[in-house]
Amino acid sequence: MKRTIVVVLVAALCVAAWFGWQHLLKPTPRDALTLYGNVDLREVDLAFNNSQRIEAITVQEGDHVHQGEVLARLDTNRLVPQVQVAAATLELDRANAANVAIQLRRAVSLWRASHGNAISAQDLDNARAAEAVAKARVDADAAQLKLLKAQLADAVLVAPTAAIVRTRLLEPGDMASPQTPVLSLAITNPKWVRVYADEVDLPLLHPGQKAWIEVDGLPGHRFAGWVGFISPQAEFTPKSVETAQLRTSLVYEVRVFVKDPQDDLRLGMPATVIVPLARAPR
Repeated sequence: MKRTIVVVLVAALCVAAWFGWQHLLKPTPRDALTLYGNVDLREVDLAFNNSQRIEAITVQEGDHVHQGEVLARLDTNRLVPQVQVAAATLELDRANAANVAIQLRRAVSLWRASHGNAISAQDLDNARAAEAVAKARVDADAAQLKLLKAQLADAVLVAPTAAIVRTRLLEPGDMASPQTPVLSLAITNPKWVRVYADEVDLPLLHPGQKAWIEVDGLPGHRFAGWVGFISPQAEFTPKSVETAQLRTSLVYEVRVFVKDPQDDLRLGMPATVIVPLARAPR
């Protein structure tokens, strides 16, 4: 009797162990996918498209700037007179071209009226050549004036987009050049979190999918976002990202755009992205 009971208990334990093992092997349904990364840091270095001395820089490090805002100016004491001289030269050559055109019309009328007796063909050709030269001078003057005006416009450095001034690389009095950046800006709009997903999690992600972003510095606060770009190419896990898998595992970059109207998220800040799943994986 005792042996029968022992055999039954052992059999029951084996069955229970088998069901428990099968339960462990079966994937546990998930209602959300958790990813780790950083608020992406995107920088742009601004340089003048001209070589002049810097007259003023109107922003400080840490300032928020908007698109089109004037950030710095060059000394234009030499450029302004050049623009004025070029404009005056253009007007003078236009007047000369108009006078040459009148003389050509008179020569043509005289040649036709006299059937070529009052003026020679050579003089008529010279008048036509003079008109062509006058028009060419006007075109050259107009091109020169346009170039100088462009250089004058390039003496003002404006923000290409909404950003934060990270570094003032030059100061008023320094000589600017196209090869030397004056300011370094951190772009803030649009803002996204760069995370990395394992290959097995890729089927759970798709562009436009809603997501929530959390950071350690703001416990209990979530930022709304959505999945944007999903890289088609695998790469090794960056050293700055901690995942449950080995660092040598291949992962895929995912950009999760985030709504941050109060600008609470700092660029480069570690962040946790939670992507709710509509249904558990099979």
